[in-house]
Amino acid sequence: MERIMHYIWQHRLFVRPGLATVSGQRLSVIDPGTANNDSGPDFFNAKVKIGPQTWAGNVEIHIRASDWFRHNHHTDSAYDSVVLHVVGIDDSRIQRPDGSEIPQFVMPYTPEIEMSYRRLASEAGGQMPCLAHAIQMPPIAIQSWIDALAYERLYDKSARMLNLLKRYNGDWETVAYIATARALGFGINAEPFERLATSLPLSIIRKHADSLLSVEAMLFGQAGLLPDETAAPGHYTAALKNEYAHMANKFRLTPLQSPGWKMARTRPGNFPHRRIALLASMLHGGFSLMSKLTAVRTPEQASALFQPALSAYWQNRFSFTQTKPQQQNASEHPAMSRQSTDIVVINTVAPLLHAWGTVTSCCQAQETAVELLQQIKPENNSLTRRFTDAGIKCPDAFTSQALIQLFRCYCETRKCLYCRIGHSHMRSELRQHAPQTNNR
Repeated sequence: MERIMHYIWQHRLFVRPGLATVSGQRLSVIDPGTANNDSGPDFFNAKVKIGPQTWAGNVEIHIRASDWFRHNHHTDSAYDSVVLHVVGIDDSRIQRPDGSEIPQFVMPYTPEIEMSYRRLASEAGGQMPCLAHAIQMPPIAIQSWIDALAYERLYDKSARMLNLLKRYNGDWETVAYIATARALGFGINAEPFERLATSLPLSIIRKHADSLLSVEAMLFGQAGLLPDETAAPGHYTAALKNEYAHMANKFRLTPLQSPGWKMARTRPGNFPHRRIALLASMLHGGFSLMSKLTAVRTPEQASALFQPALSAYWQNRFSFTQTKPQQQNASEHPAMSRQSTDIVVINTVAPLLHAWGTVTSCCQAQETAVELLQQIKPENNSLTRRFTDAGIKCPDAFTSQALIQLFRCYCETRKCLYCRIGHSHMRSELRQHAPQTNNR
């Protein structure tokens, strides 16, 4: 309940004509102050007018006024500067050490408001009742929130790239290599792919980038996916095993322990074997993705960067033991569909360009990152469908990224009070249920 009271105070949702303290003095809130997440009063540097006097200081909020004593604030000098005590229930008077009484205000608050919040938060990851309210909000309000969420997600991903850049001492190509590997995991295998890339430094791969067999052997060996001879006999698999044994001895490589590859209920085209073969083809001959990204201007150019020609063995295989239908012209059937490469572009190219623009102060790169997202078709998955089925339009990847951010960072984490949709929903609930006056 106190959390909701903090929210109501911070956003001034209680403000209406006729506010007064419990002693009957007229109250005007000029500035609710800055929320304090550490020890001390709940809000710093507030400004309120009580009667004819304007006060600047701190505000403390409690469900019951007597909580002041239960929390031992009367023995803590940090609370001597409190100019207003906001409470849900007025059951005690509070005095400063000098004997003066701290003005007290009973917040307009009812049990129905708390029930509304709990119902909203408890269902945030499921039925999401706020969506019915969302489609009734002004379109400009929804669009503004979507824009903010899309940029929030892009900045989060960009920050991740910058952290990798710091970790790898400014090596942009290594950052691009790790980011690409992770993106090829398509969520379900993202973590194992990133672990694979970090276990096999780009500096080692570069030493043997002229040999596709060597690159494939190191990747499959590190991934722990090299088959035994009985499961996949043949010259190619035997050559891979021999080559990996040589490379592991030369560079002291150790395969990933419990990599966690997921293949159950996964489409064969998304098996890690085929994605690793694709990554090997990108690394073959030298990896220079970052230098190519800076010249990208369209989704087509970006997508082409992730469509290398697979080796003959992998053109018609999903794994070492599962083949795919033969194709007359393999060049007409790329390693990944355009929909899949778009997802890689969303998760790799846009964040890398934005991060690069941040470091180099290149606004053009950051603008291109946004423009790419606005030109790519929206992601169609269970998360985005939650919102589109409710009537929220999703015309592009910029919007679908916003909706994913909304669900992952606000709905799943029950941060309804920090979501503009949840905020609007709670405001309407407050108008409906809050008492008209707090006068005693």
